[in-house]
Amino acid sequence: MADTDWAGAREQMLLDPTVVNLNTGSGGPLPRRVFERVTALRGRLAHEPMDFLLRDVPPLLWRARESLAAYVGSEPHRLVLTTNVTAAVNLVASSLRPAAPGEILMSDHEYTPMRWCWERMARERGLTVRTFRLPDMPRDPQEIVDAAVAAMNARTRVLFFSHVVSSTGLVLPAAELCEEARKRSVLTMIDGAHAPAFTALDLAALPCDFYAGSGHKWLLAPTGVGFLHIGADHTRTLRPPQVSWAYRPPAGSGPPDERDRFGSTPRLRRLECEGTRDICPWLTLPEAIGFQAELGHDRIRSRMREMTEYARQRLTGWYGLEPATPASAELSGGMVAFRLPGGTDADGLRRCLWERFRIESAVAERPDGTLIRVSTHFYTTEAEIDFLAEALKDAQDRG
Repeated sequence: MADTDWAGAREQMLLDPTVVNLNTGSGGPLPRRVFERVTALRGRLAHEPMDFLLRDVPPLLWRARESLAAYVGSEPHRLVLTTNVTAAVNLVASSLRPAAPGEILMSDHEYTPMRWCWERMARERGLTVRTFRLPDMPRDPQEIVDAAVAAMNARTRVLFFSHVVSSTGLVLPAAELCEEARKRSVLTMIDGAHAPAFTALDLAALPCDFYAGSGHKWLLAPTGVGFLHIGADHTRTLRPPQVSWAYRPPAGSGPPDERDRFGSTPRLRRLECEGTRDICPWLTLPEAIGFQAELGHDRIRSRMREMTEYARQRLTGWYGLEPATPASAELSGGMVAFRLPGGTDADGLRRCLWERFRIESAVAERPDGTLIRVSTHFYTTEAEIDFLAEALKDAQDRG
């Protein structure tokens, strides 16, 4: 599909015309209607806070919860709304009490703060953290499953992995990994920061114990939108990160998993409530989901893959770049990473791309070399990828 077919949709986005944004994987720009909605809600909060919080929020919050549940294949009473994936993973890690001695197993490509989170938990619980190596450029999902299974043993208590690997965009076979872990009585916690809108996420078909997702990336929701899906066997596992008004449900509250007058359930509200705070980003979920639904979720993902494939073809072999993300549709989506030539200064290249060319793209040092990651969405154009290619040529020519 030509770029011109998407021009009208692109015009509905808040995009800085002076910037080439190839980093949705870190944070997505907002559709105009989503920005207008969250701004209007914050205006209502600013003008009459208590009327808004006490009377307007409950039905809006339940609508947002139902909208998200339908979109990700969950149920409203099993979705804790959070600020982001970091908050969700920390909530789980701080609540679990695995038997010690034992270990937390994760891949060698996990997001650094999440690794730190589990390392802290392990120290406090008398456990250890161990990593297994993800196959380099796997040809099929089974290679990844085999690597994880080979790493599990009788000491493994928790398997933590990313549904979509942040550094490369590699999509892991989440359902198969969870099934293998369940056979061995290993609890699973999935970092799904990139999955909502990047994949056709269906949590009902995913036998995980906990799943954390973000809305501020591919879903194009405001900063401050995250969630935690709780597996059916773990509704009583989690411990509130803070004691607030929801810690003890008010008299007359119904069953713990039924909708309450606050737009939540007693169980979920106990985990979400931090006292008075701005939850307007959560309330925009119906608008963010609806915006992409109108364009067509499958159509958008097809467009993302089309642009990723264009980037792969345009940049592979270009001044020493080699792909670090498989091309298989089972293993990839809207991100493709490339290995940069040995000796590339990651910080220097990142500064050069921004300061000289106003290109926003993720450049990171990994133990196995420096990577540049290209994130594409429906609003990405071939001309932007071509511009990146020329900028990389200029950066390499200048040394």
